[in-house]
Amino acid sequence: MSEIRTTVVGSYPVPAWLVAAPSQQAVIDATRVVLATQEQAGIDLVCDGELYRFDINHPETNGMIEYFTRPMSGIRSAVTFEELVAYRAKSGMRFRAKPPGVVDGPIGHGTLDLAAACAQAKALTTRPLKFTVTGPHMLSKTLLDHHYGDPELLAHAIAAVLAEQVKHLNADVVQLDEANLPGHPEEARWAAAAINTVLSAVRGTPAVHLCFGNYGGQTVQSGTWGHLMDYLNALKADHIVMECARRPADELAVFKDLRPEIGFGLGVIDIKDNQVETADDVARRIERADAVLGAGRVKYIHPDCGFWMLPRSVADAKIRAIVAGRDLYYGRQQQAA
Repeated sequence: MSEIRTTVVGSYPVPAWLVAAPSQQAVIDATRVVLATQEQAGIDLVCDGELYRFDINHPETNGMIEYFTRPMSGIRSAVTFEELVAYRAKSGMRFRAKPPGVVDGPIGHGTLDLAAACAQAKALTTRPLKFTVTGPHMLSKTLLDHHYGDPELLAHAIAAVLAEQVKHLNADVVQLDEANLPGHPEEARWAAAAINTVLSAVRGTPAVHLCFGNYGGQTVQSGTWGHLMDYLNALKADHIVMECARRPADELAVFKDLRPEIGFGLGVIDIKDNQVETADDVARRIERADAVLGAGRVKYIHPDCGFWMLPRSVADAKIRAIVAGRDLYYGRQQQAA
């Protein structure tokens, strides 16, 4: 039985001192702190906290959308009032009052350079590194499109750009994040085709994270994992990273239908709650997954989503709980043997 690896989903709370005195060197220093925090806790697969996306003009967000769309050619950042009205009338856009951009022409790389951000983080750690990229479905759903006229065509255009970008990433794991799809399972067919274009281009290990969104501790999307099993089974991914701690307890059983070739990542930390889980909480969640899915099915444990909206002290304690819980789980297994 392979050992369960500990990891994080991606984002980390932006340090207050970075907001107060931003600079390129400060971003590097903050990233070093984020990685060291995970290393000291014993996380196996670390992430840069997504601080490479930091924008002093929007320090309260983690740049999940704008960082990728703003540099791309074919996308205009200036939005007219008429376009704002049209955007706000779209279904499924209640979590945003303004689009990150307007698609006026064929989408290209523009000045997007994910390789530089990845290399910067890779140089700051000796642990295996995960690098995260927002998926083509999520990006396509947030834009206002005047060019392609079809969200599927737009998603494939974005996927082509991202695929070329990830070819140059020297990361151990490249994780594609899709937080809009769980609320729109009817779009799963074309969403899977688009993300697979990107996953197939990954040099390292490809992974996919899905969740029901998080803004200020609030769930953004409604739905169930059961409606997305065909999508999950279609993924060309080594493993999936799933929100489970916040979900209904009986929902875990749907993952019995996940293709055995796809590793299962179990969310054991609720990032929408400031209460810090104990090692026993985490160990019991792994044990429950064993009972439902079978021993050895869980390949990774992690938080449900990124930590960026939590206080740093809470995020740090929850990171430590992931490792402590995994170790307690193995201690119990050894005692039972």
